[in-house]
Amino acid sequence: MAQRIRAFRKLKGYTQDELAKRLGVSIAVLGSVERGTRKADVKMLNKIAEALGINPDELADISSESKGSE
Repeated sequence: MAQRIRAFRKLKGYTQDELAKRLGVSIAVLGSVERGTRKADVKMLNKIAEALGINPDELADISSESKGSE
């Protein structure tokens, strides 16, 4: 998930600083989430998705995880 957050942020053209400000968190917190050293809670994931203009499911890549159970 961490790599997906970083990839979507870069795709949308945001720096870590810009996205952190939109989320109301420090750049250190966002950096930790992007590195995978900090887990983002559901509330934060929803805020990230909203700021990036994507569906929260896209961050978790639910579609590829659920293919094995279908």
